[in-house]
Amino acid sequence: MLPPGTIVVPLLNHLLEREDWARQRLRPFSGQTAQIEGGPINLVMTVDDTGLFRAAKPEEAPTVTISFGPEAPVKLLTEPAALFASARLSGAANFAETLAFVFRNLRWDYEADLAGVIGDIPAHRLARLLADGVNWHRSATQRLGSNVGEYATEESGLVTSARDLLNFGNEIDRLRDDLARLEKRVSKL
Repeated sequence: MLPPGTIVVPLLNHLLEREDWARQRLRPFSGQTAQIEGGPINLVMTVDDTGLFRAAKPEEAPTVTISFGPEAPVKLLTEPAALFASARLSGAANFAETLAFVFRNLRWDYEADLAGVIGDIPAHRLARLLADGVNWHRSATQRLGSNVGEYATEESGLVTSARDLLNFGNEIDRLRDDLARLEKRVSKL
């Protein structure tokens, strides 16, 4: 199996080559190493003088470690914006902040890459088709989750609904108050 750096680093560099602002933000951190851990992936890469990444050498200790939970691949596909909110950072704060900003705002213009291979109009149509497909899958996943939740609470009885829990709590409060009144009556006798 290929190490993740042989795939991810060239992909990141391809994205960075089109974004001058991102390379300018990374240049001050030349020579610093970032380690990204999440699920089965352990990626260690170093910023070079041009603001691009290269695979880190074994003797280069990470300046920053970004750790994601085991749910990271699913979050990357379903809610990419929430992925960085769940990340744990350790190391140099300014480097970690810069990496987070660059990764959050780096966008792949896949339509431009496709246009170089198949032409502008087919690339635009294919990009539109892909975007519609991604939106449909995201919407279908959300609807499925909502339906499973509704089934679990309303139909199968596997999970108690919030409404039933609230009613149960109110009944307990009412019972407690009735018991307190009864105790007062008994104590008067």
